Amino acid sequence: MKIEIWSDILCPFCYIGKRRLEGALAKFAHADQVQVEWRSFELDPNADPTPGENQYVRLARKYGNTEDWARQMSANMAQMAAEEGLAFDFDKLVPANSLDAHRLIHLATRHGRQDAAEERLFKAYLEQGLDINDHAVLTRLGADLGLPEPEVAALLSSDQFEQEVRHDEYEARQIGVRGVPYFVFADKYAVSGAQPAELFAEVLEKAWGETQPRHEAIAGADGAACRLDGSNC
Repeated sequence: MKIEIWSDILCPFCYIGKRRLEGALAKFAHADQVQVEWRSFELDPNADPTPGENQYVRLARKYGNTEDWARQMSANMAQMAAEEGLAFDFDKLVPANSLDAHRLIHLATRHGRQDAAEERLFKAYLEQGLDINDHAVLTRLGADLGLPEPEVAALLSSDQFEQEVRHDEYEARQIGVRGVPYFVFADKYAVSGAQPAELFAEVLEKAWGETQPRHEAIAGADGAACRLDGSNC
């Protein structure tokens, strides 16, 4: 059974959603038969970060609010992340454009390291305060993932995999994705947002039950997610 996840490295909810889905999968009897496929989605494709600007100033400007408000929002997000074992550090976060990070993930996919790349880049951006706009940083992250250095260098000196990123985003538009994380289970059920692990567990059971005729779906899963055709919502 396949799970597709549209996600952006810049999205704190996407990292939280990853952990919650992993929690559900850890208790799912058929987890070894689940294939997770990450899809690219840029929350702000035109992002052009101002050098030296911190996350709080950027958020305040984006939403027309105060820096104090931005700090409180970020503290709330960090607390939510901590409940999932994550250590967000918004004081160190370097605002970024995520296109090159997505392209690096596509390269990692070619080498069977897609999930590892998502994890490494989330951690780099949200926990370690690394500048994912910096090609030297992306080169080091590629080395961490065991990617061939010449291939990473070629990637960063070209527009390789940009079309693949655009294709992922085109498919997102076709199925009505407006924000991330966005999870599609077995091409049948969609879940938007970093939902609780319990909801993911329900959808896993329901999707599995419908893709495996002899397996009975759990009771109470109806309404846990919307079908991609908009029914059962």
